[in-house]
Amino acid sequence: MDRQLAQLPRKEIAAKALENSAILVVNSIDEAMQLCNEYAPEHLILAMDDADKWAEKVVNAGSVFIGHWASESAGDYASGTNHTLPTSGYAKAYSGVNLDSYMRKVTFQKLTPEGIRAIGPAVEEMAEAEGLEAHKNAMTLRCKSL
Repeated sequence: MDRQLAQLPRKEIAAKALENSAILVVNSIDEAMQLCNEYAPEHLILAMDDADKWAEKVVNAGSVFIGHWASESAGDYASGTNHTLPTSGYAKAYSGVNLDSYMRKVTFQKLTPEGIRAIGPAVEEMAEAEGLEAHKNAMTLRCKSL
């Protein structure tokens, strides 16, 4: 890190960032993956020989760079991902901006009498718990019509 820092034109800024950084030492790659999934990093670089195997264990990360050749800069500028990723652990709940961010999606539902029998009572109970009697009644009427 010292060699890399010395070569940077804005080394003072990078040095300040490093002052607020930490290195965590773990006992195993399994433990490292658990830590990463809890931390939910914006960028996760798996620079290791068996990176594909470990990439399958990633649950929370903004963008994952797999193997020795995949750098964060490639993802930021050219390899097809982007530079707009969730920070501060928000990768637990949000994805980075991607093509889907600009797509409009419509959802459709179709129920059969068997479906009403299967989910009707749960819908009634949940609607009642929320105090939404009209929602409950919409399902109750369908349940009774069976």
